[in-house]
Amino acid sequence: MQRWLMLCLVGGVVFLAACQQSAQETPQETTESAAVTLDTDQDKVSYGLGMDIGNKLKSQEFDLDPDLAAQGLKDALSGNETLMTPEEVQQSLQALQQRLLQEQQKKQQETAAKNAEAGRAFLEANKAKEGVQTTESGLQYKVVEKGDGPQPDADDVVTVHYTGKLVNGTVFDSSRERGKPATFPVNGVIPGWTEALQMMHEGAQWQVVLPADLAYGARQAGPQIGPNSTLVFDVELLEVQKKDTEANATAQQ
Repeated sequence: MQRWLMLCLVGGVVFLAACQQSAQETPQETTESAAVTLDTDQDKVSYGLGMDIGNKLKSQEFDLDPDLAAQGLKDALSGNETLMTPEEVQQSLQALQQRLLQEQQKKQQETAAKNAEAGRAFLEANKAKEGVQTTESGLQYKVVEKGDGPQPDADDVVTVHYTGKLVNGTVFDSSRERGKPATFPVNGVIPGWTEALQMMHEGAQWQVVLPADLAYGARQAGPQIGPNSTLVFDVELLEVQKKDTEANATAQQ
C-alpha cells in the first residue's frame, strides 16, 4: 500500500476525532443548497481538497461509499451525533489497513510469479539468438561493438550511455533520452552491471540481459520495475577512469 494511503487512513482517525471535539465546543448548523458554486477561495479550497482526496483514493482502487464518507464529514464538522465513536473509527481503519496490506502482499506475490515466468521465457529464447553468450552467473550479453580501450576493474569509475528495458520492450530508464551519460563506480551498481562492465573495453557497445537475481531481485524498484524482473540494457562504455589514475591526479593537486 502506498505511503499516502497509509497516512490518509491513520490521519483520518485524528482528523475525525479533532473535528468531533471542535464541533462539540462550537456547534454549527448545516445548510444545503441545490446547486454548488465556487464563489470564494474557501469554496475552491474545500471542493479542491475533496476532489484531490477522491482522485487519490480512486487511483488506489479504494472501495469507498462517497455518500457515507460525506455524511461522516458533515456530522463531525457540524456537531451532529455520529454513527461511530472515535474508538470504533480507529478499529475500523486499523482493520482496513491490515486487509489492504494483505491484498497488496498477495498482488506483489502474483506479480513476482508472473515476472519470474516471463523472465525465464525471455532468457531461454534469447540465449539461442546468434551472438548471445551466457556467463556462469546466468548473465547474457551480445557484443555489438568490441571497443579497444582499457577494461575497468571493480574499483574504477566508468562513464556510460545506456537504455534499460523490461522484457516486453518498455523503456524504464535511458541516459540517451536525458542527453547526458551516467558516471558511477563499477562496484556501486546492481551485480549484473558490475559483472558486465568488467568484461567490456572502453568504446564497447553491448546488449546485456540480467536475470532478476543479478538486477533488483524480488523487490520493487521504482514504479516500472516489479519484483523478479529480468532487465535488458543497451550499454555503451564511453570512458574508464582507473582508480590509480584518479589517485595520482588527486595527489598532484
